[in-house]
Amino acid sequence: MIPGQKENHPTFRRSFLFAAQGFRTAVRTERNIKVMLAGGALAIALGVACGVDLLGWAAIVVCCGAVISAELLNTAIETVVDLVSPEFHPLAGRAKDIAAAAVWVLSIAAAVVGALVYARALLG
Repeated sequence: MIPGQKENHPTFRRSFLFAAQGFRTAVRTERNIKVMLAGGALAIALGVACGVDLLGWAAIVVCCGAVISAELLNTAIETVVDLVSPEFHPLAGRAKDIAAAAVWVLSIAAAVVGALVYARALLG
């Protein structure tokens, strides 16, 4: 469905406002988002300090965006799991653990990419 096409569907602009509201809520309430944003800021500062080239900046931006997006998705999954299963259930725990593992794997990959980008900038 195209945004704004039905009476009760938000306009395209309003959809962006909802997204911004979701981001603000996550930053305000979730510790891990703050950690990821701090890591992104550190990656940018290191990039400036190391004199990273254009391709390196592209890799840094994509990795930071991917990790932050994955953490936002993980937060959304955990929120939905908590909604549908307020009591502990092994499957609910498994779903949350697997979603967190996805962020962990992506974070490791991003760290490796970062190490390669910074090494290339410093040694090349």
